[in-house]
Amino acid sequence: MAKDSNDTKKNKKDEKRDEDLSEEDLALKQQLELYVERVQDADPNLQKVALESMRQEIRTSTSSMTSVPKPLKFLRPHYGTLKAFYETMGDSELKKYLADILSVLALTMSAEGERESLKYRLEGSGGDIGSWGHEYVRNLAGEISQEYAKRQSEEVPIEDLMELVQQIVAFHMKHNAEPEAVDLLMEVEDLDLLIEHVDSTNFRRTCLYLSSSARYLPGPDDTLVLDIAYMIYLKFEEYPNALQIALFLDNMQYVKQVFTSCGDQLRKKQFCYILARHAHLLDGRASVGATVDSARQNLAATFVNAFVNAGFGQDKLMTVPSDNSSSGSSANWLFKNKEHGKTSATASLGMILLWDVDSGLAQIDKYFHASDSHVNAGALLGVGIVNCGIKNDCDPALALLGEYIDKEDPFIRIGAIMGLGIAYAGAQNEQLRSKLAPILNDTKAPLDVIAFTAISLGLIFVGSCNEEVAQAIIFALMDRSESELTEPLTRLLPLGLGLLYLGKQESVEATAEVSRTFNEKIRKYCDMTLLSCAYAGTGNVLKVQNLLGHCSQHLDKGETHQGPAVLGIAMVAMAEELGLEMAIRSLEHLLQYGEQNIRRAVPLALGLLCISNPKVNVMDTLSRLSHDTDSEVAMAAVMSLGLIGAGTNNARIAGMLRNLSSYYYKDASLLFCVRIAQGLVHMGKGLLTLNPFHSERFLLSPTALAGITIMLHACLDMKTVVLGKYHYMLYFLVLAMQPRMLMTVDENNKPLSVPVRVGQAVDVVGQAGRPKTITGFQTHTTPVLLAAGDRAELATEKYIPLSPILEGFVILKENPDYREEDH
Repeated sequence: MAKDSNDTKKNKKDEKRDEDLSEEDLALKQQLELYVERVQDADPNLQKVALESMRQEIRTSTSSMTSVPKPLKFLRPHYGTLKAFYETMGDSELKKYLADILSVLALTMSAEGERESLKYRLEGSGGDIGSWGHEYVRNLAGEISQEYAKRQSEEVPIEDLMELVQQIVAFHMKHNAEPEAVDLLMEVEDLDLLIEHVDSTNFRRTCLYLSSSARYLPGPDDTLVLDIAYMIYLKFEEYPNALQIALFLDNMQYVKQVFTSCGDQLRKKQFCYILARHAHLLDGRASVGATVDSARQNLAATFVNAFVNAGFGQDKLMTVPSDNSSSGSSANWLFKNKEHGKTSATASLGMILLWDVDSGLAQIDKYFHASDSHVNAGALLGVGIVNCGIKNDCDPALALLGEYIDKEDPFIRIGAIMGLGIAYAGAQNEQLRSKLAPILNDTKAPLDVIAFTAISLGLIFVGSCNEEVAQAIIFALMDRSESELTEPLTRLLPLGLGLLYLGKQESVEATAEVSRTFNEKIRKYCDMTLLSCAYAGTGNVLKVQNLLGHCSQHLDKGETHQGPAVLGIAMVAMAEELGLEMAIRSLEHLLQYGEQNIRRAVPLALGLLCISNPKVNVMDTLSRLSHDTDSEVAMAAVMSLGLIGAGTNNARIAGMLRNLSSYYYKDASLLFCVRIAQGLVHMGKGLLTLNPFHSERFLLSPTALAGITIMLHACLDMKTVVLGKYHYMLYFLVLAMQPRMLMTVDENNKPLSVPVRVGQAVDVVGQAGRPKTITGFQTHTTPVLLAAGDRAELATEKYIPLSPILEGFVILKENPDYREEDH
């Protein structure tokens, strides 16, 4: 009895559900149920008609997939029945037809991980995969990647899968779903297939997706993906983009190939501009009038003046017009500085005349004949600074500085050695190696000379993994006595070593092994420095975790290796926006829980993450830290305020620094830092940037990052280095100084003024259609300044830019199809 009442209830429920359906839905449901019965009929003709009709119903409904299509919904209860019947059928065309239908039904019915949709697809009749709709293809792609992984581990052949992959990729590429095609090919490890499927309509989007996904892939997949993007760009003669990727991979073969493949002289000129921006770096800085005459304040005024007037060719302190008597007041200013202060003062001339080699050398020349060794040292350094990032056939810096390397006086030696490091950063000049390397193993040379030699060699051979230089620095480290190992300057040796492997990842491992045999006083410091340099700008998450692990330990007082570990977090994570935001959060935690030596490094790490890009949240954190009770934390925070505002003229930071200068009016050391930060904020009168990333944050300039890293390592020990007698280490920032304007020139390199739209850059990777790449734009005429995160595009069709990325110098050629009267 009970059973019957249950049945009646059930029937009522079914009737109730049927009543909810509209008449046509009900008709469809009954129709489909009839087909299901017919499919199981013994008469093959009836079967065929039923399958055809079922197929028709499903196909017409799956082409758009906003909700589960009705035929699939009504067929769900019969999925098991059809599956069971399928197993009993003999091989025939009809069985394949049914397999196709089951494959689609499995889309909504199949249990997780069963991969039934794929199983039936492989047993089915083939046919056009796209006719069942996008969602079906997408689901299949997911199942293929799981099946592929399983078959690879069991070493089963995969030919049938690869045929399907071919079809799916072709379908995705036709229907603007390039990212999905790329993802599938990455899963089945066959990206080469992509090259045959791209065409002139979709290759740009495909390559954009490839190059942005490379940042999130583990090695060696990341380089493989970029290789494919490079090949595609070459195939479609999109040479500037191919060049960007060749530079990112640091592959000289590729760079040469782009040059030889391209026959157009003008485009080659544009490549030269791109290469010059990446390989050799330029410079700039800022000013506040100082009237007080104590030596420390004069020194601060020297730096401020050097930064503000960087590259301007004239200023009020050093380059006073010669209508005064020949002794001019530049000499007067020079001698308002004490001893080593004169070195920075003379070198500031190099900064003011930045990149103007001829007049720079002429004006610095008179200081070579001074009787004061500090002035001579400054003149040597000044020559190096003027030549920073300039490639000159007659090598004036080498000719002038080379003979001073082995002088008796250590100041003069340091001036010459540091000058060469700055002038030839990234040049990998063998002649310099043979001149400088012997100093490292000279037992009579003072420690500071050896430290600066290591740094300069690291700069000249930055990212080259040069073994001879590495060995020379390793031996110099091993020769240091117990007492020297605790000296702050000794820590520049591991940094010089780290620079050789900047961004080169695994290549550092052999050297890192050797460094583990060093004296325990320097061993960990060396390890952290090498790790952070080798993975700088790679965004490698595992390395960030490793470095964070070192920062979480609470150690005895004497340990120093946590400073470079904190800087390392910023160096590795600065590669992309997401990692950058997460690193800022992690650094906030370190501030709360970390030991004192970690708290001193955190502001510097924040400064590196947002260099020349004043983010409000970081600005507030640094403002809070600039009033910290620990004066070293406060000094680091003040310097970092200068770094994040470098060259931006940011009014809010300028205001903070003004308040700080009145707050710290009694503290000479902090006041010095405040002045320097003010100089940085107004660097080059706001026309320069320190950001080592360029080409829309895609490329990282190794020499720029090296210069910033050296300066930050110097700031890890403010008292002995920056506030001691090595304040001229601040000039290493010149390596990262770059004009931040967009200059457009015509085919003869003459300036050309055109309208451009400048706005916030928008990430359009993998978006459908042709989305706008900038938002909130304003139209200006060139030359125009670009702030961090800005992007420019031409606002006229009269010219065609020869570089896809509008930054730095861009050559424009006239558009032959442009008609004046149409506009």
